[in-house]
Amino acid sequence: MNEEDPIESVKSIDSEESIELEESIALEEAEDSIESVESTTSNLPLFNHLERPKLHLILEGAIMASNKPLTIDQLALLFPEQARPDHNEIIEALTFISEACEQRGFELKQVASGFRFQIKQSLAPWVGRLWEEKPQRYTRALLETLALIAYRQPITRGEIEDVRGVSVSSNIVRTLQEREWIRVVGHRDVPGRPAMFATTRHFLDYFNLENLNDLPSLSEIRDLEEAASSLEHQIDILDNIKQSAQTNSAESEEESKEIAAETLFAELDKMEAELPVNFQDLIKKQKYESPNSDTMNISPEKSEIPTEEPSKTLIDKPIETSIDKPIKTLTDDLT
Repeated sequence: MNEEDPIESVKSIDSEESIELEESIALEEAEDSIESVESTTSNLPLFNHLERPKLHLILEGAIMASNKPLTIDQLALLFPEQARPDHNEIIEALTFISEACEQRGFELKQVASGFRFQIKQSLAPWVGRLWEEKPQRYTRALLETLALIAYRQPITRGEIEDVRGVSVSSNIVRTLQEREWIRVVGHRDVPGRPAMFATTRHFLDYFNLENLNDLPSLSEIRDLEEAASSLEHQIDILDNIKQSAQTNSAESEEESKEIAAETLFAELDKMEAELPVNFQDLIKKQKYESPNSDTMNISPEKSEIPTEEPSKTLIDKPIETSIDKPIKTLTDDLT
């Protein structure tokens, strides 16, 4: 029977004690590190109710500086983990920012990719003048193709052609893919395995949609078409009324000119009829109109001379006598 060596026994005891000592030291170090972390965390700014305005500023600045929409998760990662606000606090802050933008020229918009600032649509006619290039106009065929993909996705090219009744140009599909509005999401399990198209997140962002449920319903589209048709009809009526009014105004103006010309000619004829035939008639008319006037009488007839003795004037004297008389005598006669 082998007896246990006392020396080996002592070594075993020492090793066990050293292990326990190391474990004790490690435990103390762990406790110290935890206390250190807790003290550090307590010094970090927590976004409570009193510091919420600072949270608004941080979120607003981040969304403004980003060149793409930011999700709530991305906004939450802006803060340290120990001082990170929860989703409800972020949503509440974003709601406050959105309400604050009501009196501004831009708005906080939630799209499929997240939140972003954008100019209000009502200001587009003025803000659009900053860019000299005009926005690209798309053909009716391209818009119809995009609408079918949006409402019936996933859809193949052949199915689009069946609905439209015409073939889909390769340029249309290529343009939509270059704009990142559509993408291939698979292939139909039929002979030829045609590609199936669907819209992208960029499509939703471009048209200010959060998801496909925000697309207008087909009934709304029909109402819009009817409203547009009614509006076009009203515009045609207004154009006809305006054109008729302009025509009537032009005709009335011509008639007024003709009436004015006829009136003018009648007045001229009347004035011409009232004019004296000769100079003698004019003299007689003046005499009858003012018989007591002191106008010069140049008529040689005796019967037309007034019976009363006229005042002596230079013209009543014979011309020869007036010339022969001295200047003084003429002056006396006049006085």
